Amino acid sequence: MINTGEILQTLRMIDREKLDVRTITMGISLFNCVSDDEKRLCDKVYDRITKQAEHLVKTGQDIEREFGVPIVNKRISVTPVSLITGALSSPIGVAKALDRAAKEVGVDFIGGYTALVPKGMTAADRRLIGSLPEALCETDLLCSSVNVASTRAGIDMDAVKLCGEKIRELAEKTKDTDGFGCAKLVVFANAVEDNPFMAGAFWGPGEGDCAVSVGVSGPGVVKTALESVKGQPFDVVAETIKRTAFRVTRVGQLVAQEASRRLNVPFGIVDLSLAPTPAVGDSVAHILEEMGLEKCGAHGTTAALALLNDAVKKGGVMASSHVGGLSGAFIPVSEDIGMINAAACGALSLNKLEAMTCVCSVGLDMIAIPGDTPASTISAIIADEAAIGMINNKTTAVRVIPAPGKGVGDTVEFGGLFGRAPIIPVSPFSSEEFIARGGRIPAPLHSLRN
Repeated sequence: MINTGEILQTLRMIDREKLDVRTITMGISLFNCVSDDEKRLCDKVYDRITKQAEHLVKTGQDIEREFGVPIVNKRISVTPVSLITGALSSPIGVAKALDRAAKEVGVDFIGGYTALVPKGMTAADRRLIGSLPEALCETDLLCSSVNVASTRAGIDMDAVKLCGEKIRELAEKTKDTDGFGCAKLVVFANAVEDNPFMAGAFWGPGEGDCAVSVGVSGPGVVKTALESVKGQPFDVVAETIKRTAFRVTRVGQLVAQEASRRLNVPFGIVDLSLAPTPAVGDSVAHILEEMGLEKCGAHGTTAALALLNDAVKKGGVMASSHVGGLSGAFIPVSEDIGMINAAACGALSLNKLEAMTCVCSVGLDMIAIPGDTPASTISAIIADEAAIGMINNKTTAVRVIPAPGKGVGDTVEFGGLFGRAPIIPVSPFSSEEFIARGGRIPAPLHSLRN
C-alpha cells in the first residue's frame, strides 16, 4: 500500500522538483509492411503507424490529467528503416511516409530512420546513410540513428567516414537554423533496441510487434535529495541517490503500466535516465556540483558522474522488473543549464566530455562545434567514442552540431528542450589520413566471451 507520506512526497517531486515522464514511446514493428513496390510499402507503413498509434497521444494526455504527472513528449519508434527498404532504390519515400504518419497521430517525434552497420554496410544501409541530409531536411518530426560499432563486431570505419561526411553536409543544408538538422541524428556504438529517447530511438529487430515504454527524468529531484546530505561521505550520497531513483522509477512504472492497459499493447520498459532540460533546477551538472565540485568539468567530475550513474541504475532496477533503454545520466550540453554555463566559462571541454562518456548513459550529446570543422575530424570524434563503447562494452554515441558560419565564442540557439550551446573548440590537428584508411577496427579480445 502507498501511504500518505509517499503520496505527498511524490506530489512535491512533481510540483517543486521538476519530476516528469519525459516520454511515452510506442515501439512499432514494420516488418509486415515489406514490399518491393515503393508506393505500397509507404502506404503500408503509414497505415500501420496511424492505426497502431491512433490513441497514443490522447492516452498520454488522459493519464497526465488524471494522475497529475507531467508527460512532456509522446513519441514513436519503428523498425530500422534500412531493414525494410532493401528492394527500393531510395528510402526517402519511407522517410516522408513516417513523417506524415507522425503528424497524423500527433506525436512529437518518430525515430527509426536507422541503419545498423557495426560489421559492414549493405546496399540498403549505404542508401539510407547517403540520404540522411535530404531526409532530415525534408521532414519535420523524423529522427535518425546509425550504429557503427559494437563490442562483438568492432568498428566499421567506412561507415564512420560516411557518417562524418553526412553530418557536415546536413549542417550546411540547415545553416539557416545553425545546423539544427544534426540534432536529429545520432551515431552509436552498442545501440540498444528499446531506447525510448530521441533522437536515437528505434524499435530493434529483436523486439515484438508493439509495446509502450516510458522514459522518466528527475535531475531536480536528485539534486534536492543531495542537499539534505551536504558534506556527508559518498556512501551516504550513493544511498540517497538510490532511494530517490527508486521513487522516481515507481512513478514511471505506474504510468507505463497504465498506458499499456489503456492502449492494449504490452508494457516494454522503464528507462530511468536523468535527462536534463535548459530550465533552472533540472540539471545533471548541478547534481555533480552538489557533490562538491565548484563547476562541472573540474577534476573529480568523472568520478562524481560514475557514482551518479551507478546509483541511479541500482535504485531503478529495484523499482521495476523491466528497467531498460539507457537508464543512467545524460549529459547533453545544450539541454542542461549547468552544462551550458560550464562550457561557456571554459570548465567543460570536448576532451573532458569524452572522459565523462566512459561512465555516463550515452556520450557526446548535443555539442556545438565550429562550422568549418572538417568531415574527417567529425568522423574521428565518432571513432573515439565508438572505441570507448566497444572496449567498455557500453553504449556510446555522438550527436554533434557543426554550426555553419560560427566559431568558438559564438552561441547557437535551438529553443525548447534543445536549448542553446556555446561553440566548443575541436583539435586543430588533422585526422584526414587516419579516417581515409577505411576498413574495420577489430573487436577486442573480450568480445569472444561465450
